[in-house]
Order: sequence, then structure tokens, then C-alpha cells
Amino acid sequence: MIGVSTPPKPLDPPMVPFAIVGIALWIIAALIMLPFRDELARNGHGSWFGIAIAGALWGIPGLLTMVVHDRNRRRRRERAAAESPRTDAAAAS
Repeated sequence: MIGVSTPPKPLDPPMVPFAIVGIALWIIAALIMLPFRDELARNGHGSWFGIAIAGALWGIPGLLTMVVHDRNRRRRRERAAAESPRTDAAAAS
């Protein structure tokens, strides 16, 4: 019989970098579309530039939310480390 191992811990990466990259991608998209705004409008796609700007602006509350999430994640880890029972093997290493 194969030995049963403990399930892996869920990933809990820092989320602020993901929010920053998302905002940056929206800004890059808007900058790429900026010279083509008139052409996009003529072809019926004038709202794309506004959508890119809205994506960047809506990313700001998301970024603030992720800052709070990461702060709480750090606190959760510190609390878990303080509450976890230390064994002799863990204390020795």
C-alpha cells in the first residue's frame, strides 16, 4: 500500500504584484490605442479606448483591496507561526 501523505498547503502568493501588472496592462493597452482613437471610432470601436481607461481606473480599488489582503495574509502567517506547536526537531533546526 502506498503511504498516505499530507495534502499540499494551498498557495497564498502576494497579490499586490498581480494587481499592479493588471493596471499596467490596461495602461499599456490605452497607450497603444491612443494614436488610433479616431480610426477606431470611425470603424465603430471608439469605446475600446474608454474601456482600457476604465480598466486602469477600476484597478485602483482592486490594488487597495489587495494591499489589505496581503497585510492580513502576513498577520495570518505570523499568528499561525506563533500558535503552531514547536517540536524538538523543529526547534533544533
